[in-house]
Amino acid sequence: MAMLGVFISAVLFLGTAQGASLGAVLTEGGMVQGKSRSVGLFRYMDTFKGIPFAAPPKRFEKPVAHPGWEGVLKTTDYRKRCLQLNLLATDVIGSEDCLYLNIWVPQGRTVSSNLPVMVFIYGGAFLLGGGQGANFLDNYLYDGEEMADRGNVIVVTFNYRVGALGFMSTGDDGIPGNYGLWDQHAAISWVHRNIKAFGGNPDNITLFGESAGAASVNFQIITPKNKGMIRRAISQSGVALCPWAISRNPRQFAEEIATKVGCPIDSGMADCLKRADPKAVTLAGKLKLTSSPDAPIVHNLYLSPVIDGDFIPDEPETLFGNAADIDYIAGVNDMDAHIFATIDIPSINNALTTTPVEEVQALATALSRDRGQDAGIATFQEYTVNWGDKPNKEKVKQTVVELETDYMFLVPTQAALYLHTDNAKSARTFSYLFTESSRIPVFPLWMGADHADELQYVFGKPFATPLGYFPRHRDVSKYMIAYWSNFAQTGDPNKGESKVPVTWPEFSNPGHQYLDINNKMNKNNVKQMLRTRLVYYWTTVFASYPTVRN
Repeated sequence: MAMLGVFISAVLFLGTAQGASLGAVLTEGGMVQGKSRSVGLFRYMDTFKGIPFAAPPKRFEKPVAHPGWEGVLKTTDYRKRCLQLNLLATDVIGSEDCLYLNIWVPQGRTVSSNLPVMVFIYGGAFLLGGGQGANFLDNYLYDGEEMADRGNVIVVTFNYRVGALGFMSTGDDGIPGNYGLWDQHAAISWVHRNIKAFGGNPDNITLFGESAGAASVNFQIITPKNKGMIRRAISQSGVALCPWAISRNPRQFAEEIATKVGCPIDSGMADCLKRADPKAVTLAGKLKLTSSPDAPIVHNLYLSPVIDGDFIPDEPETLFGNAADIDYIAGVNDMDAHIFATIDIPSINNALTTTPVEEVQALATALSRDRGQDAGIATFQEYTVNWGDKPNKEKVKQTVVELETDYMFLVPTQAALYLHTDNAKSARTFSYLFTESSRIPVFPLWMGADHADELQYVFGKPFATPLGYFPRHRDVSKYMIAYWSNFAQTGDPNKGESKVPVTWPEFSNPGHQYLDINNKMNKNNVKQMLRTRLVYYWTTVFASYPTVRN
């Protein structure tokens, strides 16, 4: 036994001692030096944190190339997030100097080459977020190590401007907006130009993102600005067609911000805002996060992309031809809007209280406001048709979540999948529904997967922090990393280096099939026609009502 222990120690030592590593890497701006560490027997990880992909941005201007640096830049720590509100919206955190990215490169006994590249875009309502994600005891949500190691892909995360500095628009040439999208474009462009030096294949870049990041992924594949740079894309709970993804009256909110920071709302507004204190501008961009059934929170998300005639040259639904050769996965969580519904109608989370039917009716009317009162009545009737005379209180609460999930996420995602398929040339299209129940113990027993619940599995948290999860959670994580990384490798989530539990058919197959993702995966998880009646209602019946002015 003693000799066996010595042998194992020797093998581990040799594996570590002979570990493949990139060392210092030459980028267009200069040399960068990250960290290398062993992550298993003959498996290693090169990590680079804080590589500048653009110069510190000038306020309300597009990003420009970084001027470069002398010597070797140590890239071993995350850089600050872009300037944004703190979680309580009482102060700001971050910096205007924030355009940096992070790279995880898996290695074997030899240095990797020609690896698929997965570039992640974070969510946060276009208001919050950073390339490292939420942090608890130095355990960052968007740490790419597990995904890179298990999927044998390069993972990249980056910062982009958010809030007023990233998405405010005066609706004209003064401050056109979409600066956060331009930052994303700059990061993608940098990766395309430089990733070969890190062992990546610049012709095999997959974008993936969640929520506002998922909508951003969709914007990045339908804009003409990224032609030839993106091979594949994954949108998790968000597309460009979501009602919160485009700001329809940006001037009004820009004037509110200008007034708060003491700027005029005449022709001098843009110049004044560019000179104003960035902290004050960021604080002035605070959104109204209180809501009620007749004023749901989704209508308060003012800071988002705009149709600027440049990055987004037209209505998003007209631009899907630009993604005709980009393979696309899009899906949602089965109770994606639960987090928002509980703000609008708090009683849905309280098992001891009943949610008044009147509040559900008010919510249906409010969500239908752009089409008038008749549309509101029709929406309420559509969602209560199976209630019967005396619906139980759980049914009423679930209806609230279903209504908001369909409106905010599911129906727009299905519409985007149809548009992608209709415009596809060489591109493939895949649809999913994530149904692994939330792990938050105070949620109701009927609860499914809440907004952002899938992120912990995509980034391998059940493996990185095993004491916090059960074996079934590791199964979910293994499945998602396998599908996602296979897709990045081949354009087909079923084909690649990772074994998958069941074949995921293309969306365009007869029946518009999708994959139900949870911890018990078998052939029964392949389903079709996801909530077809409600998708038809919103996209055809509801859309037939004439638009009204608010």
